[in-house]
Amino acid sequence: MASFAQWIEGARPRTLPNAVSPVIAGTGAAAWLGAAVWWKALLALAVAVALIIGVNYANDYSDGIRGTDDVRSGPLRLVGSRLASPRAVLTAALSSLAVGAVAGLALAAVSAPWLIAVGAVCIAGAWLYTGGKKPYGYLGLGEIAVFIFFGLVAVLGTQYTQALRIDWVGVVMAVVMGSLSSAVLVANNLRDIPTDAESGKITLAVRLGDARTRVLYQVLLGVALVGTLALTAATPWCLVGLLAAPLAVRAARPVRGGSGGAGLIPVLRDTGLTMLVWAVAVSLALVF
Repeated sequence: MASFAQWIEGARPRTLPNAVSPVIAGTGAAAWLGAAVWWKALLALAVAVALIIGVNYANDYSDGIRGTDDVRSGPLRLVGSRLASPRAVLTAALSSLAVGAVAGLALAAVSAPWLIAVGAVCIAGAWLYTGGKKPYGYLGLGEIAVFIFFGLVAVLGTQYTQALRIDWVGVVMAVVMGSLSSAVLVANNLRDIPTDAESGKITLAVRLGDARTRVLYQVLLGVALVGTLALTAATPWCLVGLLAAPLAVRAARPVRGGSGGAGLIPVLRDTGLTMLVWAVAVSLALVF
């Protein structure tokens, strides 16, 4: 039976920057419009964190019952390692998604009711990534979905619920967040190319192959640099986003160096930290 610590590890806390950073970025974009609302930001944060925990448990369940995680070099999976029953992990996934849904309904009620439809699509996307008869994560579409949900939707949704409009600053920040979120998944799937290919999980990394996947990862990191420079048109202080550059360089080093397997696990952490530092730094520049 899985311990509490193993359940926490199964929630994959290293992916939390993918949820927190877009909300910070969206709030910074709302502040640029003079419309930041702290309690709405907290509601958006609750939605994002609950959804990413839910999707992590859902992936654990769906990959586990398919046998995809029977041989794995990455972070702990509860079902694949036989530490928890599929039903228990499914319950954890549905409970987390339900928490996200409730927080999303509250946020939509005080912002715009049509956002309920957006939230429903997000929850469906969370489940169908590896769930259902034809999961899109097995078709090489995971990175596109992450770019949309944890980039465009998360950042622009956060900005809109507070300012009731979006602008080009929010769009640029959404593109950067979406690219860095996708980079996390690219690194994850790069590590799993051998086992995914063997189990029939045809991710984008499996389609591209090892070498081109490593190039894609570095291109996605480069988008953050381009976005930082673009945001100087709003205020030169956005150059503080370059504080994240050392973390990005550290994240890219194992990818550039040809590391594989467990050697790529730190890349997930460092890419997430790059996201978080960039979002905080640029948002503070836009606030002040």
